[in-house]
Amino acid sequence: MITVLRRSPGKLLALGFLSIGTIILMQVVLPVVSFQVWQLQQSYQSQVLVSPKRTNERVLGISVQNRDNFPAFVSLNSRETQPNYTKFSVSIPRFKIEKSEVLVDSNDLSQGLVHLPGSALPGEKGNVFISGHSALSSLFALKSAPFAKLPDLKKGDQIIIEASGSKFVYEVSGFKVVDPSNLSVLVAPDDRGRYVSLMTCVPPGLNFKRLVVLGKMI
Repeated sequence: MITVLRRSPGKLLALGFLSIGTIILMQVVLPVVSFQVWQLQQSYQSQVLVSPKRTNERVLGISVQNRDNFPAFVSLNSRETQPNYTKFSVSIPRFKIEKSEVLVDSNDLSQGLVHLPGSALPGEKGNVFISGHSALSSLFALKSAPFAKLPDLKKGDQIIIEASGSKFVYEVSGFKVVDPSNLSVLVAPDDRGRYVSLMTCVPPGLNFKRLVVLGKMI
C-alpha cells in the first residue's frame, strides 16, 4: 500500500513566500559581497583610492545636501555662455550601453543621468562630471540606473560622449571609492587634460559610499 503525503495549501504558501524571500535576500546580499571583494582587489592592486582623508575639500559653488535621505551634490554654478544643447549622450561599449541621455547642468537625479552644473562640457578641458543611480542587481537595473554596472569597468575601457554632432572618446584611467561628502572628486587631476567622471552609489543599490570612474580623452 502506497501512502501519498500531501502538503496543506497553507504550508505550500508559506514555502512559496520563504523561497521568494530567500531569492530577494540573495539579490541584496550578493551584490554587497561582490562589491566588497572588488574593493579589496582594487585596493591590493593600487588601482582605487578608498576613502581619502581629505573628505571635506571645498569646491566653490557646490555643496552636499540631503534630499529624501540621499546626500547629493548640488551645484549653484552657472555658465556665462550656454551650450546649444540641453542633453548629450554617453555610451559604454563594455556594457552595451548606447547613447544614454544625460541632462546638461542638472541637479535632479530622479530624471536619470545628470551633468553637474558648471562642470566641463564634453570635449572641454576639465572634468565632465556625470552622476547616476545604481541598482541592487542587474535584474533591477532599468533604464533609470544605467550606472549599476560601473564596478565592472576596467582600465582601458572606453566611455563615448556625443554632443551637438561631435563625438568624444575617453579611456578609463582610474577609480575612487569615497564618502558621499567628498567633493575632491569634482576636481580634474590637472589643468590641461580633458576628463570625464562617472559617479554612482556603492555597494550597488545602497548609499554608503560613492564610486567614481575617471576617464581621460584620447
